[in-house]
Amino acid sequence: MLLYVLGVVIVAVGLALSIALHELGHLIPAKRFGVKVGQYMIGFGPTLFSRRRGETEYGVKLLPFGGYISMAGMYPPARPGEGARTANTGFLDTLVQDAREQSAETITPGDEDRVFYKLSVPKRIVIMLGGPAMNLLIAVVLYAVVLCGFGTYQYSTTLGSVSECIATDATQTECTASDPAAPAAAAGLKPGDRLVSIDGTPIDSWEQSSALIREHAGETIPFVIEREGRRLTLEVTPLLTERPVAAEDGTALVDADGVPVTERVGFIGVGAAVEKVQQPVTAVLPAVWDNAVAVGRIIVTLPQRLVQVAQAAFGGEERDPNGPISVVGVGRLAGEISALDAAPVADRAASLIQMLAALNVALFVFNLVPLLPLDGGHVAGALWEAIRRGIAKLRGRPDPGPVDIARFVPVTLVIVAILAVMSGLLIYADIVNPVALR
Repeated sequence: MLLYVLGVVIVAVGLALSIALHELGHLIPAKRFGVKVGQYMIGFGPTLFSRRRGETEYGVKLLPFGGYISMAGMYPPARPGEGARTANTGFLDTLVQDAREQSAETITPGDEDRVFYKLSVPKRIVIMLGGPAMNLLIAVVLYAVVLCGFGTYQYSTTLGSVSECIATDATQTECTASDPAAPAAAAGLKPGDRLVSIDGTPIDSWEQSSALIREHAGETIPFVIEREGRRLTLEVTPLLTERPVAAEDGTALVDADGVPVTERVGFIGVGAAVEKVQQPVTAVLPAVWDNAVAVGRIIVTLPQRLVQVAQAAFGGEERDPNGPISVVGVGRLAGEISALDAAPVADRAASLIQMLAALNVALFVFNLVPLLPLDGGHVAGALWEAIRRGIAKLRGRPDPGPVDIARFVPVTLVIVAILAVMSGLLIYADIVNPVALR
């Protein structure tokens, strides 16, 4: 139980630090560009504690579900000539005007030029991308620790298993006297032998050795192996066999009639030993990219995936291990990983670090979605402003001024409500039907 709690605490603290650094990614360029920052807060709701340093209040709030910095003048004022809010203004107009008024209240006398909306478009984009960029940097560092420090399990060029025979019955578990010997065993290969070369080709990976074996069905070829420090040369004749052809998604490929497609390949009856190998630095960025692509696919297919989550939560169906989960689900997985007594401590530590890396990739990708209140929404507004000004300049028209993103406040509230419902569904599903460790 103690290890379970420890895993939850480690991930919770790591997530809090990731959020804090995300907001720091906004804070540093904002101050560098002269914007007045009134608050730097981790969490939402009532303030637990805070301390003011200079003009900025730094603190922690009760609900640890994010964070924010409060910059002066996030929303531009209404255009000259637009009327102020009146008693008969519609509800949506009221929301827009309230957003403008709250933004105006952050501007103190003498700081009228230290506002966010007066910055150039590139500077605003730098400020808003500073948070996601910080999460990306954290993910790269954590993936480097996992891949280059701890290493990953992969197939080695050492034989982990050697079949004694070729079973004539797919249901049997032991060899019988009538079963022919497997080519590897017949040639004298043993578990623990390391493949040095096959048919004169040096072996660098298990995939390479498998490809060579498949290509030489029915041919007797030399295998150079290393056994107990000595090199031996054995003559092996791969047996011709048929196997299903796999499609790009890993499933069995079928023809137009639905019949599985097979291919004739060489087979000797060996399996690779699995070992932990430290990866080169060049493996880090591809791993981060693959993770980001996976998160992007989840976001694109989110409605469908949420339906599946609801079916699992209320209908008892099995959860998709690659689907979305809440912070509750992340905490449960972290606790289960820490409590795995059968796994080495290093493996458990690497899994927790990789989980934090994946969380930061998710924060990076999710915040790039071009919808308010996400960072990508502010970036989209700044880019639209640059496009409008460019078009006006080409047509010789006056500068149209900043984009009034306050008009999108009602949409923002809808997005926030959707995120709240989504979070509630995921939390409920992670309580009643959590994703299980594989």
